Amino acid sequence: MRFLTFEFQDAMSFGAVHNDQVVDLGKRHPELPDLREAIRHQQLQTLAAEASQVDADYALSDIGFLPTITNPEKIICIGVNYANRNAEYKDDSEQPQYPSVFMRSRESLVGHQQDILDPPESDQLDYEGEIVLVIGKSGRRIPAGQAHNHIAGLTIMNEGSVRDYLRHAKFNVTQGKNFEKSGALGPWMVTSDELDPMGELQVITRVNGEERQNDVTGNLMFDFRYLIAYLSTFYRLQPGDIIATGTPNGAGARFDPPKYLRPQDSVEVEVPGIGILHNNIAAELV
Repeated sequence: MRFLTFEFQDAMSFGAVHNDQVVDLGKRHPELPDLREAIRHQQLQTLAAEASQVDADYALSDIGFLPTITNPEKIICIGVNYANRNAEYKDDSEQPQYPSVFMRSRESLVGHQQDILDPPESDQLDYEGEIVLVIGKSGRRIPAGQAHNHIAGLTIMNEGSVRDYLRHAKFNVTQGKNFEKSGALGPWMVTSDELDPMGELQVITRVNGEERQNDVTGNLMFDFRYLIAYLSTFYRLQPGDIIATGTPNGAGARFDPPKYLRPQDSVEVEVPGIGILHNNIAAELV
């Protein structure tokens, strides 16, 4: 089942997509304030069955998409995780022993079909298409062999980056990863019973229709099982936490000259089996 968070007539809710229409589960279940709580209370299977048996409330065109999980406790991002991407770093291309990890804020992400903002402080806004794990069950020190039991589903991120701000500090990239509305999450989460997170998945990014990124999870240096085991060594992973698992090569910064995003550009990140996350770029007004 596809679960999403959305707005309708200025009210936020969550629901399921059935036959390409939206069943408003938030309206039907006031005891569940949002999708994160539905995951935390282990209600997805019950809600999916309900959504398949009732009349839909809205067409997809009626709603405004919001980030799949609007209030995750943690937004965890993995850097340089595809082997080809690692090879782009010619001065330091030896395969790392451990993954690169950084965090994003909720305010840095918008939903499907919402504008990503190009900040006036930089002309180096870049795209990064990524597959995202949504945690379904809490855990600490999770064995890799049990990782699949802790995944509620999969969604998509455009993990937008402001490249020059990534280099402002010696040991972190926080500044360039957290400009307000510089990335996107959506359009929905596909549950792990419908799309196996441990199977081979593909991620494709297009800018103005031009394919820029295309790779498969078989080329990850740190696969999803490892990431959950490693991250849960120090984090207690919680329901609704999201893990962006890395982007393939082909980001705009790696072209000569670079192909950074500009207002009115259109970016699509596609993961077959999930869908397409689409956003336009708009200048941030100050």
